[in-house]
Amino acid sequence: MSSTPPRPAPAGITAPGIVAGRLPAEALADNFTDVLPPLDRHEAIVAADRCYFCHDAPCVTACPTEIDIPLFIRQIATGTPEAAARTIFDQNILGGMCARVCPTEALCEGACVREMAEGKPVEIGRLQRFATDRLMAEGVHPYDRAAPTGRRVAVVGAGPAGLACAHRLAMKGHEVTLYDARPRPGGLNEYGIAAYKTPGDFAAEEVDWLLSIGGITLETGRALGGDLSLEGLREDFDAVFLGIGLGGVNALNAEGEDREGVQDAVAFIAELRQSADLSTLPVGRHVVVIGGGMTAVDAAVQSRLLGAEHVTIVYRRGRERMSASDHEIEHAQTAGVKIITDAMPVAVHGNGAVAEVEFAYTEDGPEGLRPRPETFRLHADQVFKAIGQRLEGAPGGLDLAGGKIAVTGAGRTSLPGIWAGGDCAAGGDDLTVTAVAQGRDAAEDIHTSLMTG
Repeated sequence: MSSTPPRPAPAGITAPGIVAGRLPAEALADNFTDVLPPLDRHEAIVAADRCYFCHDAPCVTACPTEIDIPLFIRQIATGTPEAAARTIFDQNILGGMCARVCPTEALCEGACVREMAEGKPVEIGRLQRFATDRLMAEGVHPYDRAAPTGRRVAVVGAGPAGLACAHRLAMKGHEVTLYDARPRPGGLNEYGIAAYKTPGDFAAEEVDWLLSIGGITLETGRALGGDLSLEGLREDFDAVFLGIGLGGVNALNAEGEDREGVQDAVAFIAELRQSADLSTLPVGRHVVVIGGGMTAVDAAVQSRLLGAEHVTIVYRRGRERMSASDHEIEHAQTAGVKIITDAMPVAVHGNGAVAEVEFAYTEDGPEGLRPRPETFRLHADQVFKAIGQRLEGAPGGLDLAGGKIAVTGAGRTSLPGIWAGGDCAAGGDDLTVTAVAQGRDAAEDIHTSLMTG
């Protein structure tokens, strides 16, 4: 820890325990370096040689984008990583980001025969990163556009689903206008993923590389429900794809949650990702994160990396119900994060600013989750809510299912000419790779509809 006193928080943060500069700049730089360094050429060949190149490879079945994993690993092993990258990008145009953030231990690597036999899978994620980074570094886009079709498609939301959809449509020869409400495209890849997983400006570089195929016009600062309407888009374009994500954050429904120092974990992660100087980012000394998913883990770990001394994740159900992967949970614990399960917040205490959070132990029975009479309190000067997001401002006329846009087939909504995918659409699992698959498949369906309708 720094020997110099931390600086006060910037204007707007008045909670006394939340301050900036808890660690010196050198420590912050070390803490937010690449969590898993890239493989060099020799390491990649050694890692590739461990693959059995299974004919009916379970890793392919476990991949939401169905990348031909044995093929691209064989291509690396034979010294053609650029060909391997093309194999990956054919199925997943955001393969570079997915190589960094996919829960491979629960997907392709979890299904690897080596994992089953030895407890050590082929390092598919790192091999994917090796191949995609090599090709992207060449600066030449590997795909050409088809002849112009004369059709125009609006894609609303420049996150993983929208980017994948826009790219595939452009490749088919359609003209695409890509809208996003934020100043920078990328969605959760730009704003919502832990900084130590994608250091530097990789998300933005990947978007620039993707857009270099041509045929895609990007317009930022434009939101559905703001200056864009679904009716207007349907009039102006031949088809519309919605990849608008989930903009709302669920409430704790606990007394006192409006106290100073209680923040949305999503907003905290976004602020951290966009910060040019992490020493100016305020963090508490005692941080409590409420939730059990990846957002909770990312907020908790990054609080520790910023210098928080005591960080606790509290989840309302048992650990086996946490949606964060075992690998990420173990990473959090290694970083010094304490995890408490089977407890839910009932009140936030303090005099203006948060000082303690009161929790009730829970039991999950036939009648659902309910609090028990026994409670406990955790000292906190900063609390992050990470209990899920919700669709905000759903376009009128669209059927909903479970609070998200209802879809059938490859993302068709209840309105003709409107498709949806990613987190805003029902049936997904809130993974970047799944959003890419949904955007890609919707684009194929849109193309078929436009060319045969």
